[in-house]
Order: sequence, then C-alpha cells, then structure tokens
Amino acid sequence: MSGRDRPTLENVAQRAGVSRATASRVVNGSTSVAPHIRDKVLNAVDALGYVPNQAARSLVTQRTDSIALVASETTSRVFSDDPFFAAVIRGVSLELEAADKQLVLMMVGPSGPSHDRVERYATGGHVDGAIIFSMHGADPLPERLSRAGVPVVCNGRLLTQSQVPYVDVDNEDAARAAVHHLLDTGRRRVATIAGPQDMSAGIDRLKGYRSAMQDASRRSIVAVGDFTRQSGALAMSQLLADDPQLDAVFAASDAMADGALRALRQNGRRVPDDVAVVGFDDMEFARDTEPPLTTVRQPITDIGRTVARQVLRLAAGEQIEPVLLLPTELIKRESA
Repeated sequence: MSGRDRPTLENVAQRAGVSRATASRVVNGSTSVAPHIRDKVLNAVDALGYVPNQAARSLVTQRTDSIALVASETTSRVFSDDPFFAAVIRGVSLELEAADKQLVLMMVGPSGPSHDRVERYATGGHVDGAIIFSMHGADPLPERLSRAGVPVVCNGRLLTQSQVPYVDVDNEDAARAAVHHLLDTGRRRVATIAGPQDMSAGIDRLKGYRSAMQDASRRSIVAVGDFTRQSGALAMSQLLADDPQLDAVFAASDAMADGALRALRQNGRRVPDDVAVVGFDDMEFARDTEPPLTTVRQPITDIGRTVARQVLRLAAGEQIEPVLLLPTELIKRESA
C-alpha cells in the first residue's frame, strides 16, 4: 500500500463520528476523552489499520519514545572483544524494549566535534533522554546536556562536580575486599594492574587497593592498564620484571586479569601456586580461564537496566535518586 492509500486520522475521525481533534487526543493517549468515545475511536483505528505518523505525533506529545545511549569510546573499542560494552547495551536495551522505547546508540570520541554532534542531536528534540557511559576525564557532555534540559543519567561516577545522577557500584570498597582476600590467604607481595586513571572506575579501584595494602602495612606495587587484555599482559610482564618475588595481583578488570594469566604462563609462573590472580567484573569468560578466575562480580546488565529505568523516570518528570549503587560480590574460584 502506498503512502496515499494509508488511512489518515481524518478517516479515523469520520468512521468514529468524532472530530479530528478528539481522534488525535485518543491516538496520543489522552485520558480526557469519555470512555465510550475512546472505544469508538480505537475501534475505528483497528478497523482501518491506522498507524500514527510518528513525526506528527512527536509534535503533539513532545515525546520521541527514543533514548540515546552515548558511549564515550571509539567504535573500535565498543565493538572489540571486551564483553563489558555488550553487557551494558544489553541491559539498557532490555529495559527500553520493556517500556516500548527505542535505543539510539551514539559514539563520542575525545574530540570536540564529536561532542558537539551528540549535543546537537540530543538537544534538537530527537530523543527524550540520554544515558552516558564509559566516560573519560572531566567529560563536559553530561552537564552540558543537563543544562540544556535533556534528562541525563550516567553509568559511573562523574569526575566533575556535577548534579547529574548516576548508577554505579562501590568500586573502592569492592577492590578493597578483593585485595583483603589475597592478603588473608597469606599473600605478602600483592601488586595491582590498575585501570585507566582518567576513569572513575580505574581511580576508585586503585584507591581500594592502596587502602587494603595500607591496612596491612604493605608496599603498593602498581602498573596501569586500559582495561584491555593486551594492557594486562604488558603490565604483568612489567610487574614481574620490576619485582620477581610478587605472589599476587589484583587486576581492575577481568580482561586485564586474563592478559595477566597469559603473561604469567609465558613467564613460567603457576597460578595460584606462585602468583594468585583476582579480577573485577565476573564476565562469562572468567569461568573458562586457566585456571578459572576469582573476581569481583558487578551486575553489569542490571546496571544497564537500572540506568535506563532511571532516565525513563527522569524523562517522565519524576524525581530520582542522585546516586544508586548496586551490590558487588567476590566470586572465589581457583586462581586465588
């Protein structure tokens, strides 16, 4: 059927015996129409197979039924072999699908033009709200969108003084518990492969490591990675070269822990006999590493669902919690 043959709102109004304005209010979900009139209009919609024009409907309702999911990463990073991004996207997608909303995935690189592009899109009335995750540094985008009136919720603590709400886990406390586990099992020279220090997760997990080591009056041994397997392997080799006697390592992500396991094997170290390893995330592959990885479980898919739920509430005009922290759990397996 061509666009000219499709039933119009005027056809619906005529069949239902009501004005076009009344038919429009019913189609757009107004509750001010009498039930028997509403039933007539909906019966006409069903009989004619009428489908509302989304662009016109948005002009009336001021809603697009779309939410932007903004990843502050390059496309190659988001679509890499790191399952973290897929888990976040899955969680957001499940919640938006349940609410009959559309997900619009956008990438923001480090350059100003990419920030401007996303800001123009989000403030141009194309989405009802925005979720921002994997932020680096003092990212100005959340605050800029919020000041422009766009409902914004972030996944992760912001590094700026901002009132933009966020959903996260207590990264510092979880890392401290993981390192205390290594110390409690008798490990004495515990190193860490920290995450990037321009991200709150990397900063807070390093704080938790340092806090646990200070509690035990132990010296901190630190290398920094970027949450990838390659950086974990490189950092582990550097740590072994700097301190051949280390007997444990806390890696701030499972991907870096997996890289560390590979480097330990290449350097002839047995896990956990010579060096114990703990990761962070509890990705699915953590069960299949050699040996299976002890790690901090954070509910990544649930975090995605929660941040989506929060932005939907905010877009609906509700007051929401400024900070929501979801629980973590130390999952003990054979690596430590």
